[in-house]
Parts: sequence; structure tokens; C-alpha cells
Amino acid sequence: MLDIRPATRADAQCTLDIRRAAIHAQCIGAYSAQDMHTWTQAVVTPPYADLVEQHFYLARWHGEDVATVMLGPQVSELGALFVAPQAMGQGIGRRLVEHLEGLARRAGWTHLTLDATLNAADFYRRCGFVGQAESVYESPSGISLRCVPMYKAL
Repeated sequence: MLDIRPATRADAQCTLDIRRAAIHAQCIGAYSAQDMHTWTQAVVTPPYADLVEQHFYLARWHGEDVATVMLGPQVSELGALFVAPQAMGQGIGRRLVEHLEGLARRAGWTHLTLDATLNAADFYRRCGFVGQAESVYESPSGISLRCVPMYKAL
């Protein structure tokens, strides 16, 4: 059974752990080893813990937190969708997208936008997002990552 809940400040380290594991499992080849290393060196800071508490959701599967996603902080923004390696391929990412789409609709949002990592763009297309052209995402960690800006009408 999959349970999705709002994250708390106490979950900030868990979100980073899931993110780190997912990047190392799925982004090999899409990004350089140096970029992946820099990208995964984030630590919990008070502003990050605030962001987690205000905008993140965690998915628990078989008693373990295995995925994270963020709605906001910008209106219509979906981000930080990461699934731990042991839970990949189980439909958890799709369920998180569907959950956030429902929250966004209830909030009166008419669409969602995101910056897909190169390895995740096809996943988002299967979820109904559109976007082809590459762009550059300026990561809070200080690196520039190639991405695919995407859009979905709700």
C-alpha cells in the first residue's frame, strides 16, 4: 500500500537521502559524474527544512519512505520528484504526479510546469506533460543542469 503525506521539517534529511540515492541510480549517463557529485552534496539548512515543511510530500511504501515530490513554491510548479532505487518501477512516481495534480486542481491551478531531468523527460511525457526543447536549470547547489521544461494542462 502506498501512503502519501505532507512532509514535516523532521523529514528534510529523508528527502535529501531519497534524492541522493535516486540521482545516483538514474542520472548516470545523463549528467557528468562531477555534476552528480555536486548536485547530491546538499545538506539540511533551516531554509531547506522550511521548504520541505511547506511544499514537500513523502510516499511511504511497505513501511518505508521511498519517494518525495514538491508542489510549489511557485504557483503551478511540480518539482523534486525522486523515487528511491528499491521502489523504482512500481508506479510510485506516477501516483505522486496524480496526487499533486489533484491538489493543484483543488487549489484552482489550471496547469503544472516542471523542469525534467534529461533521464526523466519520457516519464513525464507518459504522465501527459509536453515539452521537447532542452534548457538549463540553475540548481540551488550552484550547478547548471540541462533539463526539459514541461507543461501539463489540468
